[in-house]
Amino acid sequence: MKPYDLLFDQALTRVDAERIHHAAFRAIRAAAPVTSRLISAPTASRVGASVRVDALGLSFPHPLGLAAGFDKNAVGIDGLAALGFGHVEIGTVTGEAQPGNPQPRLFRLKADRAIVNRMGFNNDGAEVVAKRLAAWRSRNPPVAEAASHHGRTSFLGPPVLGVNIGKTKVVPEDEAVRDYEKSTGLLARHADYLVVNVSSPNTPGLRDLQAVEKLEPLLAAVRRRADEATPDRRVPLLVKIAPDLSDDDVLAVADLALASGLDGIIATNTTISRDGLASPAAAVEEIGAGGLSGQPLTQRSEDVVRLLRGRVGPDLTLVGVGGITTVDDARRRLAAGADLLQGYTAFVYEGPLWPQRIVRGLARG
Repeated sequence: MKPYDLLFDQALTRVDAERIHHAAFRAIRAAAPVTSRLISAPTASRVGASVRVDALGLSFPHPLGLAAGFDKNAVGIDGLAALGFGHVEIGTVTGEAQPGNPQPRLFRLKADRAIVNRMGFNNDGAEVVAKRLAAWRSRNPPVAEAASHHGRTSFLGPPVLGVNIGKTKVVPEDEAVRDYEKSTGLLARHADYLVVNVSSPNTPGLRDLQAVEKLEPLLAAVRRRADEATPDRRVPLLVKIAPDLSDDDVLAVADLALASGLDGIIATNTTISRDGLASPAAAVEEIGAGGLSGQPLTQRSEDVVRLLRGRVGPDLTLVGVGGITTVDDARRRLAAGADLLQGYTAFVYEGPLWPQRIVRGLARG
C-alpha cells in the first residue's frame, strides 16, 4: 500500500470531502515552489519530447490535464502545474457569482473509486475570475502568443490554460445565451482554449442545452463573442458533453461540431446513472442526486470517444475524461481516439504523484 493510500483510507475519508478538498488545495498552492523542483523538473527530464501533443493549434507538453471542477476560481494554476499537469482547465465559471448548492454536496464512494458531487457551479463569477486571470496572464502570456512556449518538451513553465464556462443558476433558460456571452467576453482573452459546459447535472435545465437545436445558436453566440474579445487571435472553442447522451445524440453533437467549425469536444462529464455500483445501494440512495465521476465511467466515456472519432474524422480535437486511473486506462482512451486526456477523481484517490505516474507510463510507450 502506498503511503498516500494509507493516509487517504485512515485519515482523509474520516473528514467531510469538501473540507478535505479545500485543505488539500491550500497545501498544493503553498507547496508549488517545492513541487516544481521535486516533481516537475525530474519528470520532465525523463519524459522528453515523446509525449508532446499538438492540438487546437497549441503545443501541449503531454496529453494529461486536470479537468474543470478542481480549481473553480483560478487560484491554484501554478501549484497544479507543478504537480505535472500539462494543461489545467479552470471553472466552471458562471456569468454571476453563486454559492452553489447546500452542503454537504461532495461524497466519496470508496468501493467504486468514485465521487458524487452536486456542487452547483459554486464560483466567484466571471468578473472576479477575469481579474484573477489577468494578473496571472501578466506573468504567463497565452501559449499562442508565446514563442518560447512553442514546442515545449517538459512540464516546466505555465500549463496550457482552459477556461470552462456554464450557466448561472438563476438565469432563465431563454436568457442562457446572454449569460454565456457575458462570461465569454470577460474570460476568452485569458484562455488558451474555451469550453462551453452544457452537461453538468447540477444546474436545472442545463443539460437541455445539449439538444442540437439549442446548442447550435449557443455555440454560435459564444464563438462570435470570443472573436470580438480576442481580435488578435482565435481562441479554440470546445463543448463538454455528458455520458448519458444516447449514441444518436452523441453523433448529432459530432455533426454539429463539424458543421459549426467547433475546435473540439470534451467527453465526458459526470453521469446521473447509478448502474453497476459496488457500493451498498442504501448508501448510494442516502447520498442522493448529483453527478457521478470516477471508475464507473471508464467504459462509457471510452465508448463515447470512440463513437465521436469515428464520426468526426482525424482533425477535430477530442479530450477524453472520465474514469482514467491507470496508465492502461490512458492508453486505451488515446487508442479510442482521444488527443488529450483529463482527470479529476483519480487525482483525489491516487494522490499528488498520480499525474507524473501517468505521464511517465505513457512516455514508456
